[in-house]
Amino acid sequence: LLTFTEVGILAKSYIDQGRLIPDDIMTRLMLNELKGLDRYNWLLDGFPRTVAQAEALDKVCQIDTVIDLDVPFENIKCRLTARWIHPASGRVYNLEFSPPKVRGIDDITGEPLVQRDDDKPETVTKRLQAYDAETRPVLEYYREKGLLKSFSGTETNKIWPHIYAFLQTKLPDVSQKDAATP
Repeated sequence: LLTFTEVGILAKSYIDQGRLIPDDIMTRLMLNELKGLDRYNWLLDGFPRTVAQAEALDKVCQIDTVIDLDVPFENIKCRLTARWIHPASGRVYNLEFSPPKVRGIDDITGEPLVQRDDDKPETVTKRLQAYDAETRPVLEYYREKGLLKSFSGTETNKIWPHIYAFLQTKLPDVSQKDAATP
């Protein structure tokens, strides 16, 4: 039996190899995080990725909506492979839309930037192929349940307003609710 920390370390080893985390490990991580959130509205990003994960989630949670962001893989690959980090601080740069002042150098310390192993082109390609093969059935699983809503596009600032408007129809207006509380 692995502790939660050991499960996290094991999950990281899969990520570093450009592989998707196996269902049992990912499901344990996620369901542990969801404990105690039944009073709240919450949004999961990237989970579930397989039908087995979706079925496990359905056993413990009532899912209201599943959002599919339909973005061409080439756009995702370009964005991820353009990401570089300053390991000591965690600062993130993107060569396309948030580049450092000097290519390859952290703006503040002048130290070299590095590309995470899971952002390297060959790793990103493997991850996207695995993601597509495993996720397509999940989308169909939720489509059959009538829970899937898809949004297509290539730019966040063009997709987000549509997603936000949709979410406004699904979630209570928290600010108005809080204002009504004495």
